[in-house]
Amino acid sequence: MEGMKTNIVRIAGLLVAIAGLSVQANAESLVDGSAEAGKTKSTTCAACHGADGNSVNPEWPSLAGQHSRYIYNQLKAFKDGDRDNVLMTSQAAMLSDQDMRDLAVYYEKQSPAARPVADADLVNAGEQIYRGGNSSSGAAACVACHGPNGKGNPAAAYPDIGGQHATYVAAQLRLYKSGKRKSDQSQMMRNVSSRLSDADIAAIASYVQGLY
Repeated sequence: MEGMKTNIVRIAGLLVAIAGLSVQANAESLVDGSAEAGKTKSTTCAACHGADGNSVNPEWPSLAGQHSRYIYNQLKAFKDGDRDNVLMTSQAAMLSDQDMRDLAVYYEKQSPAARPVADADLVNAGEQIYRGGNSSSGAAACVACHGPNGKGNPAAAYPDIGGQHATYVAAQLRLYKSGKRKSDQSQMMRNVSSRLSDADIAAIASYVQGLY
């Protein structure tokens, strides 16, 4: 029965990923913005996220290639107070709705740079939880929403996490687990992360970093 559940989760993940790729292929962007204007407005963002959205500091996320709808939603969350960060809250407060749309489209169109691979000592444990969940704690598999390669789903605003810095991913999972980050849809990430141990989080974050 457990094996059947795992297979169902994997199939669901594949369908989600395929649907997401289909939407992306049929639409230039799901957000109405200007990449050209976004490039000009990204000057301040470059200090942390890199000139082209590829952050070199593992504590700050790379935004290159990230789904525009997800970026837009998160910027709104920072501005509205649904998500809190000393740096991002103050930056988002100065952005208009159009600024956020332009930035989201700009970063979506940037190409992700090569990033570090997964830790060989954690990759097996990370893959197991990512693809099959944790049966002992009841944590759901990440693949169901983020897809087999971590590409997420642009239409559902599930982020592309493949290749993202492990340090950043782990930090966000811990914030969700503690309830300090509340920008997830229907508390989905808070519910999942609440069932993850610190070791689980480290393994998942490392595995995600190695996905492309």
